[in-house]
Amino acid sequence: MLYELRTYEATPGKLAALNARFENHTLKFFAKHGIKVIGFWTTAVGESSNQLTYIVAFENMAEREKRWTAFATDPDWTAVKKETEKDGIPLTAKISNQFLVPTSYSPLK
Repeated sequence: MLYELRTYEATPGKLAALNARFENHTLKFFAKHGIKVIGFWTTAVGESSNQLTYIVAFENMAEREKRWTAFATDPDWTAVKKETEKDGIPLTAKISNQFLVPTSYSPLK
């Protein structure tokens, strides 16, 4: 199993809108395209309280590429993204990701 840890630094003042987009739209598209969600978090204490962090899971990198490509090119998703950024300001200032593989002793395999 391959886990992808993604951290979104929200554009200042846009964290609530970013969370709303995930809650109201993005999760439906993830389900449609078979992107398995492990969880979502916001930072309560740490370097930045303007972050959304989440983990998604895939069988392997090939599956990940296939599913992300289908999601990113879905015309309904691109319409939602455009609508939620209609003021011309993106909801994210920076996106980073890491690919994680469970250890042999991890309860999450």
